Amino acid sequence: MAHHINHTSRIRLISSLLVFAVGFIILRLFFVQVVNGSYYSEIADRQYATPRGSIFDRGSIFFKEIDGKLISAAGLKSGYIVAVNPQKITNAEELYLNLKKYIPELEHDTFIKKATKEKDPYEEIAHRVSRESVDAITALKAPGVSAYKEKWRFYPAGEMAAQTIGFTAYKGDVIGGRYGLERQYDGILERGKNGLYVNFFAEVFSSLRSNLSSDVLDKEGDLVLTMDPSVQSYVEKVAKEINKKYDSEETGAIVINPNDGSIYAIVITPSFDLNKFQDVENAGIFSNPLVENVYEMGSIVKPLTMAVALDKGVVTAKTTYNDTGSLTFNGYTIYNYDKRGRGVTTMQNVLDESLNTGAAYAMQKVGKEDFKKYFLAFGLAERTGIDLPNEGRNLISNLNTNRDIEFVNASYGQGIALTPISMVRALAVLGNGGFIITPHLVSEIDYKGGLNKVIETPKGAQVLKKETSEEITRMLVEVVDKALLGGAVKMQHYSIAAKTGTAQIALPNGKGYYEDRYLHSFFGYFPAYNPKFLIFIYTKFPKGEKYASHTLTYPFIDITKFLLSYYEVPPDR
Repeated sequence: MAHHINHTSRIRLISSLLVFAVGFIILRLFFVQVVNGSYYSEIADRQYATPRGSIFDRGSIFFKEIDGKLISAAGLKSGYIVAVNPQKITNAEELYLNLKKYIPELEHDTFIKKATKEKDPYEEIAHRVSRESVDAITALKAPGVSAYKEKWRFYPAGEMAAQTIGFTAYKGDVIGGRYGLERQYDGILERGKNGLYVNFFAEVFSSLRSNLSSDVLDKEGDLVLTMDPSVQSYVEKVAKEINKKYDSEETGAIVINPNDGSIYAIVITPSFDLNKFQDVENAGIFSNPLVENVYEMGSIVKPLTMAVALDKGVVTAKTTYNDTGSLTFNGYTIYNYDKRGRGVTTMQNVLDESLNTGAAYAMQKVGKEDFKKYFLAFGLAERTGIDLPNEGRNLISNLNTNRDIEFVNASYGQGIALTPISMVRALAVLGNGGFIITPHLVSEIDYKGGLNKVIETPKGAQVLKKETSEEITRMLVEVVDKALLGGAVKMQHYSIAAKTGTAQIALPNGKGYYEDRYLHSFFGYFPAYNPKFLIFIYTKFPKGEKYASHTLTYPFIDITKFLLSYYEVPPDR
């Protein structure tokens, strides 16, 4: 009996060891093929190993299509450096002729100068040479000629989302992300921080440990974006058309999910080709004004003012006031855009006809103290936290004064300057039931080792009642259905909530405004009562049209129709 027990125990022990061994081999294969696959492929290419140590390496950035397919926004290309050792070259002219066959761009005088440098063991003569050419050059077996593997950053979409993706460049002798997501996530995209690999057993178990420990979740990953390349491409086309048609200084647009802050498109024009950033003469084009710059936004702020008054219960859509066309505060007189009065009119009409005096009336009913509290609750005194560098700070210090004129100006979007992304976050509150969101571009980080981290951005504080969100939405739907271009863009089967803005551009010295320069803006969300999308567009100093309703309404409608079709959004009316 004891013999039988020992026999059974031995079988179990052997079985356990076999299971462990098989599991270990599978785990080992996983790390060899998946985790460290690129490293071992580099070893296979070791005949071209670089003399300068590690080859440039970096994580990828991906757009995400509607079906979940990943499309490269930033990746790596591979090629070879060809170098010579002048000390081993006996006939530079003959060598030049041989190499020229495989490197057509090789320039004669430059090559001869490098190839005849005395006491110099290493001169690079060509970069980004193809594998086929390098194999042919190697077959020459010419003394003093070597080839080394190299990689470089490549942006397949070229100009698409350039200011948002950013690029890598040298700063001193260190290469890294310099703008956009490349800079914001530099610590995650950067490769090779953990050195080369250790021995067989140590590698598997240290890899397991590091992949399971949370403190490594800041290292070595690829970015998956919320941005859809089809949406980005379409909105870029529309923005370029606006900029060209009205000879604007710049045009920008954002398409965002107003419920969770996912950005589907973020567009600025003029732009540049990320693969040719070295050719750009004005480095100012690298920055992202949608995130970094502030603007006085004008009448798209009026729905915020009206929502505050509705939320506090001091007005309804049918509340009336006597519009005389102008009001005077602290010695300053404000006017409606056309300087005309409407007589006794409603709060609905204040939004329909974009009346400055009506926004001032609503603000006064709220009171300066509560008006300021609400505007701070919309997040206008803080950064949004969007995952891009150099986010600007809004200029709302005028609300720190107690002067009526400053609050009146703010009620219709003058005298306070906001980043477009901050404006978008505040406007999303109107349509999403009253909640603050966090705008973001990265949905997921895929870490080296097969793990991934989904970026979650839960809703923030509720700053408007649900009923207020519904009522301001109803009022803005009426603006589109009846008032915007006389109801010409009303959509029969979809409810759209929207508002235009035309703001004077402040003089550089901050004292007053240009008489003939305006910032046009437009925002809208739809389907209005359960919005999937919010679109924001602005164009700076357009020529030939004074009002945003004429420059931006149809571009907005074009983008709206594209999104409804592309995402197959069911009708809501």
